[in-house]
Amino acid sequence: MAKKVKDAIDKQAKRAKDATDKAAERAKDATDRAAQATKDATDRAAAGAKSAADRVEGIGEGLRASGEKIAKQGSSVGLKMIEQAERNSHEAFAAMRKAAGAKNPAEVAKIQGDYLREQGARSLAHAREIGELIMQFGKDAMGGGKKG
Repeated sequence: MAKKVKDAIDKQAKRAKDATDKAAERAKDATDRAAQATKDATDRAAAGAKSAADRVEGIGEGLRASGEKIAKQGSSVGLKMIEQAERNSHEAFAAMRKAAGAKNPAEVAKIQGDYLREQGARSLAHAREIGELIMQFGKDAMGGGKKG
């Protein structure tokens, strides 16, 4: 009888050990799957973060380039205005020199009339030039400009 009891205990112990081994194997498989799923999720999150960082970096580079372009175009408008003011001053002094050398008031009036007519034409041309620069500036700012 002791042998039967011992055999029964051994049999139960083996079943318990087999059940424990099976449960441990299932727990290990579940843990491995959870670890793999966590690793995959982390990899996807890292890839997404890198992609977002790359996009932000690209946007930053685009903004920097746009800022440089805006500064350059702003400078070109300012320089054009200075050139125009310089030309206007030169023409005004030339007219004053002519008027100072005039022989009579009629000649002074003619010099003044010529200067005013030429200055009006210059003003229109200057306004057109500045307008074109500003329009190009706007086109470039909106991404539609062909100039670089």
